[in-house]
Amino acid sequence: MTKFAPAALALIAAASLAGCSQKSQDSAADTANSVATDVDATTRNAVDDVNAASDRALGAAQNKIDDASPTFNRTVEGIGNAADRAQEKTGRALKNVGNAI
Repeated sequence: MTKFAPAALALIAAASLAGCSQKSQDSAADTANSVATDVDATTRNAVDDVNAASDRALGAAQNKIDDASPTFNRTVEGIGNAADRAQEKTGRALKNVGNAI
């Protein structure tokens, strides 16, 4: 934001000179064009910086997800194995109850 204050000030100064001679008007136009070019370049740089930061953040998040995948898969497999063992134990217990009756 502080970069835009001098640009705005230069634009105001250029506008105030516009009522003067043709040379002053040309100078004011050149100043305005220069300010516009600077603002455009600053804006493009800011957008590029935001895009680069976003790409780095998303890349880091993807890496974390990739790193967590094997752990997640082992956990799911462990839960499945535990469920299978519980089912087998339940089946044996029911069979034992049935035999006892």
